[in-house]
Amino acid sequence: MVNVRQLMMCAFLLGASLACVGTQAQPLRVLSWEGYVTQQDIQVVNQQLKRQGYDYQVQLITPFAEGAKQMFDLIRSNQCDIAFLTLFFINMENQQTSKLLQSIDVNSPRLNNYKNLLPSLTHLEMGLNQQGQPLYIPWGGGAYGFYINRDRVAKADVPVSVKELWLDKWKGRFSLNQSQQWYNIGLTLMSLGKSPFYFYELAQQDKFSQLESMEKENGQILKKLKSLYTNAGNFWKASTVFDDNLLIVSSWGPEIARENNKGGNWQMIPFQEGHMVWLDTINFVKDLTGSKLEAAEIFANYFIGKKVQSRISEELSMVAASKMAPVNKILGDPDQIFKQHMFVPPYDKRSYNIMSRMAGKALYNAQNN
Repeated sequence: MVNVRQLMMCAFLLGASLACVGTQAQPLRVLSWEGYVTQQDIQVVNQQLKRQGYDYQVQLITPFAEGAKQMFDLIRSNQCDIAFLTLFFINMENQQTSKLLQSIDVNSPRLNNYKNLLPSLTHLEMGLNQQGQPLYIPWGGGAYGFYINRDRVAKADVPVSVKELWLDKWKGRFSLNQSQQWYNIGLTLMSLGKSPFYFYELAQQDKFSQLESMEKENGQILKKLKSLYTNAGNFWKASTVFDDNLLIVSSWGPEIARENNKGGNWQMIPFQEGHMVWLDTINFVKDLTGSKLEAAEIFANYFIGKKVQSRISEELSMVAASKMAPVNKILGDPDQIFKQHMFVPPYDKRSYNIMSRMAGKALYNAQNN
């Protein structure tokens, strides 16, 4: 004989179980550079989403962002919903990443902080689609800077030119970023009195034979690049490394603030040639729709709000994209940092591959000599 009470209890438990599954929040996956999204940020956004009736929770994915190819691969393989792409990544290599993104509805009621962004940053050409719509929301940026340990180096010994990185005096004493080789090639070009984006400019002028000649083993630029890599004491990918051998470190900025908060005294070297600059942005992948897209907008709106934008300026050694944030005391006025002619451009596939091969040769040479 069937026990009715047991059947009722089973039905109740099954219903409760299904209800729990139904209310389990779905992940809103974020691909970010290290230090950009904190656990506190995640808690705040998750609370906002829950309060507004959205069944999503922010999930910070790993590995952290490292470079254009890695980020493209993660986006293409559908491993994230929101990305913090560096602006020029969007239209690099035949616009391959831009095809995976959707345009931003700048008038969305969930993006009410958008109006406070610096107007000079919201419609930069390299971040627009073919219809002239932005594929990005400005977030924060800065320079590929070199910082010197002033506790160990006197003011009189601080380099004034990028050319000094090639001196024996600094051999093994500075670091370079390994993932984004165009910055190191830019330094090499600047040391030779050329534009840091000389390769891009040649490609834009269809001077491909001249561009390809840069790879020649006896070429001036490759030889100069090899000697720069040989002189470096460390190569980092995602995050700057600090050790006792390094007196100068290259950095995007966030690690410097963290180290100085521990009692360090790392100061940016004001190279007379200037600095190559970048802007990191917030981007939505193409298949985000409906309530998930709305949840992504709520996430983005929080990250362009005054609280996070102030943290960019005060704690990350970066320049904020919002007018509401205080000016960074080290880097200064955004209009002075974000100069159009110093923004790293969106390299085409041909010039990108040439630079990659040259950097690969330089790195191999440094590691085997």
